[in-house]
Amino acid sequence: MIVAFSVSPSGPAPDAGRAAEVPNPPSSAPSDSVHEAVAAAVRIVRESGLPNRTSSMFTEIEGEWDEVMDVVKRATEAVGRYGSRVSLVLKADIRPGHTGEITGKVDRLERAIAGQGAGPTERPGG
Repeated sequence: MIVAFSVSPSGPAPDAGRAAEVPNPPSSAPSDSVHEAVAAAVRIVRESGLPNRTSSMFTEIEGEWDEVMDVVKRATEAVGRYGSRVSLVLKADIRPGHTGEITGKVDRLERAIAGQGAGPTERPGG
């Protein structure tokens, strides 16, 4: 299975009592950036040893249900230390008997695009 997920904190930064638990606590200055919290989540994903990749919007991870969901849970908990609330968006592709799909799906797409050749790029009526 492949899971694509995005996790981010919201709400006030941890109080002084919890700040010691956060490796890189959020600054008290207002910011729209959640990169430190996301970095904590991505670190957990990468340390899991499961195939993964991260883009600007989502992190994808591939493996068996229990191992993937355990990593997502731990990543979500890590982000929770950066705010009073956590938002998690998750999409799963559950395809029993298939592995290597985190790259295989993209490889098939690229071959299909290449196979279409240099055809028209405009849409009809465009």
